[in-house]
Amino acid sequence: MPDRSPFLGALRNAVAEDVRRALAEGASPADRHRRLMERAKLLVCAYLWPESDDRGDPALLAGAEANVRALRALQGPGGLFIGGDNVDSPPDSSFTVNDLCDTLQVIGTVDAAAGDDRLAALAAELDAVADAVEPALIAGGVHTPNHRWEISAALARLHRRRPSEALRRRAEEWLAEGVDITADGVYSERSANYAAWVSNPSLTAIAEVFGREDAHAAVVRNLESTLGLIHPDGTVETVHSRRQDQLTRFPLGPYLVAYRRYAVQLGRGDFAWAAERALRDGVVHAPSTLAELLLEPALGDELPEATAPSAQGTWAQSRLVIDDNAQRRLVVFGGSDYPRFRRVRSGLSTNPTFLRLFAGEAVLDSVRLSRDFFGLGPFRADGLATDRDDGGPSHRLTETVAAHYYQPMPADLRSPSGEYELTDDGRFYGSMAFAQRGRDEVALRTSVDVQPTDDGAILTLSVDGPDSPWALELAFREGGRFEGEGATPQENGSHLLTHGACVYRVGEDAIAVEAGDAYRSAGPGTYHPGEDYAFLGATDAADGSRLYLTGRSPARLVFSLRAERAVRWVR
Repeated sequence: MPDRSPFLGALRNAVAEDVRRALAEGASPADRHRRLMERAKLLVCAYLWPESDDRGDPALLAGAEANVRALRALQGPGGLFIGGDNVDSPPDSSFTVNDLCDTLQVIGTVDAAAGDDRLAALAAELDAVADAVEPALIAGGVHTPNHRWEISAALARLHRRRPSEALRRRAEEWLAEGVDITADGVYSERSANYAAWVSNPSLTAIAEVFGREDAHAAVVRNLESTLGLIHPDGTVETVHSRRQDQLTRFPLGPYLVAYRRYAVQLGRGDFAWAAERALRDGVVHAPSTLAELLLEPALGDELPEATAPSAQGTWAQSRLVIDDNAQRRLVVFGGSDYPRFRRVRSGLSTNPTFLRLFAGEAVLDSVRLSRDFFGLGPFRADGLATDRDDGGPSHRLTETVAAHYYQPMPADLRSPSGEYELTDDGRFYGSMAFAQRGRDEVALRTSVDVQPTDDGAILTLSVDGPDSPWALELAFREGGRFEGEGATPQENGSHLLTHGACVYRVGEDAIAVEAGDAYRSAGPGTYHPGEDYAFLGATDAADGSRLYLTGRSPARLVFSLRAERAVRWVR
C-alpha cells in the first residue's frame, strides 16, 4: 500500500511556505476580501495543526486577527463584502463565507483550540461577520451556473454553524433546479477550472450538511469523467470548456483533495491513481487542503492501491473524443457553440482548436483551420459524427459559413428620408434593415475527416466554395525544432510546409507531418481570428511553434500526423 507521508509531507511544506508569505503580506482593507479570509483560515489552521512547523506560534494568531479586522472593514451595510470582480455580489461573498465557516468549524471542533481565549475571541468576531452577511445570502442571486452551488455551500455551512430553516429552504430552492451535470459527467460550463475549484467542493459540502445524495453522486460522476481527460503531461483537457480555461492548459493539482477524499471513502483505486498523479503538482491550495484535513482526518489515511483508469473515451454531449494508446494520444473536438450563436462570449465554447496529438515530449497542442473568407473566422465545427467499421472509428467534423450581398429595398419599404433600421448582418451592423431585403448567399462548406492510426492520424480536409485562401495551422508546444526540407521559416517566426513532409522533434520524440508529393503551398501561412476579434485589434491566436499548410478553395488535402517515440507511455 502506498505510504501516506508523501501527501502530508507535501502539505507540510506548502503550509510552511504559505504561512511565511501570509505573514509577510500582512493585512489591509486594500486587499480583496477573499484573500483576507483565506489568509486568516490558513494562519488559524497552521496554528492548530500538530504537524505544522508553526504550531502554537502567537504570530499566526496575531496575523489572523489582523486579517479578520481588515475583512470586517470591507463588509458593506447590507452584509456583502466590498471589492472583487463583481459589485455587491452574493456569490463572490459566498467564497469568503465558505472559508469563514470552515475556520469557525475548525476552531469549534479541533481539540487543540479548546481553552484558547484568543481563538475564542476570534471566533466571536467571525460569528459577527457571518451574522451580518447571512440575510444577504438568503435573499441574493447569482449570474453563472456554478454560483448556485457556491452560494448553496455557503448557506449549508451557515446552517451547520447555526441551524436555520430559512438557510435550508433557500439552499433547497437552488438545488431544486437540479445539478447541471450531463450524462457524460461534465457540468454545463464544461470547465475543469470551475469543476475543481467551485462545483465539486461546493456540492461535497452540500451533500455532507444536507445529506443530499444527488450532490454526492454528481461529484463522483464528474471525477469519473475527468479520469479520461487526464493527459500524460498531468493536465486536464479543456478544449471543450465554455469558460476562460478553454484556451489554457489546466493542471490536475486542484483535483487533489476531491480524488483523495473519494478514493478513501469509496475504496476507489482509479481515484487513488488520480490523487497520486495530482500530488505531482504539489499542494496547490494549502489553506483549504489543511482545513479539510483538520475537519476530516481520514483525508490523510492511506490510499487504496492505485489502478490506472481507461485513458480514452467519448464525451458525446461535448462532442469530444480522446483516442489513446502507448504510442500516441489523440484529441478530436467538434462541439463549438460558435456556429449556433455566431459570437464570442464568456460562457460559450469558441476555441477553434479541433485536434491535439501527444507523443511523449513532442506535443501538437492545436490544429486549426484559418480562412480568409468575409472575416467569418476560423473553422469551428458544429458537429462530430463517428463512423465505425472494420478499420476502426473515423470522425467527421463539419461547418458551413455564409456571407450575403443584399438587393435594393422593395419599393413599398423604401424610406423617403433614407433612414433604415440598424440591424445585424451576422458579421456587422448597418442602417440597412437587412431582413427586409432580398439577398444572395456566398457559402463555404468545410469538412475534416480524422482517421486515427496506430501511431497518429490521417486527416482529410475538404473546402468547398468560391476561390479564397485558407491556412491549416499546427501549433506545437515550445521546446523543439523543425527538421526536413519541407519546413521553411517565415518572417513572422512560424514555418510553412512548402512541400512534402517535415518533422517536429523534441529530444528523442517527434511528430512527423506528411502531406504527400502532390502538395504545394499556395502562399504564406497566416492566422485570421475573424471579425469578432479583428475589429478590436485582438486575437485568439495559438501559442507555440507554428507550422502552416496553405491552399485555396475549392480544395481537398490529405495529410498524416505520425508519432515517433523513443519510449512508449504507460499510464
